[in-house]
Amino acid sequence: MIESTAMTRTATGAHTLPGEYFTSQELYDRETDRIFLQQWICAGRASSIPEPGDFFLHEMDGESFIIIRAESGQINCFYNVCRHRGTRLQQDSCGHIKSRIHCPYHAWGYDTDGNLKSAPNMMGKEGFCEQDHSLQAVACVIWQGFILINQKQPGTDFQAGFHDILHRFDHWQLERLVSAHEITYEVAANWKVIFQNYSECYHCSLVHPQLRPITSVETASNDFEEGHFLGGPMILADDFKSVTMNGQFCGSPFNDLSADDLRRVYFYTLCPSLFISPHPDYVLTHRIERVDVSSTRIICNWLFPTDAIEQDNFDASEAIEFWDLTNRQDWEICELTQKGVQSRAYQPGPYSGLESMLAAFDQHYLSLMAMN
Repeated sequence: MIESTAMTRTATGAHTLPGEYFTSQELYDRETDRIFLQQWICAGRASSIPEPGDFFLHEMDGESFIIIRAESGQINCFYNVCRHRGTRLQQDSCGHIKSRIHCPYHAWGYDTDGNLKSAPNMMGKEGFCEQDHSLQAVACVIWQGFILINQKQPGTDFQAGFHDILHRFDHWQLERLVSAHEITYEVAANWKVIFQNYSECYHCSLVHPQLRPITSVETASNDFEEGHFLGGPMILADDFKSVTMNGQFCGSPFNDLSADDLRRVYFYTLCPSLFISPHPDYVLTHRIERVDVSSTRIICNWLFPTDAIEQDNFDASEAIEFWDLTNRQDWEICELTQKGVQSRAYQPGPYSGLESMLAAFDQHYLSLMAMN
């Protein structure tokens, strides 16, 4: 368990990014090449495909991926492309495959590990080797119940890149949590505006009046201040047990939390596709999907232990209502920011000391953009 320490929050001399970083199609395309094709991207939760043959499609930057649980229980990711003529194999956004992934064009069939198992009038022919025509796989790992994929070939070492956070959430048993509720938001703002908004509470007292009694920006500290994983905790006010409309628990607090963690809510960003916010009794997550240069899709989930959800008196509405309200307040201010940075009058402004994570995010982002 990483102990949170009150690191000095500073953004001295740092300024916001120039407007072109939020509006330029050229820079958006460079992000695709240097970030989204190179980094680990969160595609969803393993709990959404619990049985062998269960699958869903993940669409990103013009590509379509089949993410499927194999007969062995392993989760695989494949390009949704037949190895014969390139036809899209699956069109349904999710479902269950009994035994084969079949191409609708010429009936080539693949098992859940991507191996070619049938190719009418091809199998057994001289010069045709089915092992040469397996589905194109994408690197896929399961971390804390999240499905992360990486298109980089050869793939990057997940263990090395995530070594400092591999076990960060063990006390919340995140891999065992399931979604009690999901909301998808379409926001007319660049994805980086969303990341930056989430990374500071300088705006909270004005934009989120319902949050002000529960926790204060003055209680915030940082566990991580550089790299792809940023953020830290805020301390709950004495009269509040969790971040809900009534300030009470929605479920039982997690058994393995320390006394300190029972009084904290954490806010972490994992660049470029995930926010994780552990609470004493649930975990809030936001999965970020770029749509285009000025719009972003955000999939928000409220995660609880299965045994909590199965209780007759389980009711997550107080947590759902609180964060749905907060989300919508954030998305509205993000859309106003997007409109502003598109103006010819916009110039980069100085960050306050309460926006140190934004300066850290910008630094990491720019380092990725500069890589060959």
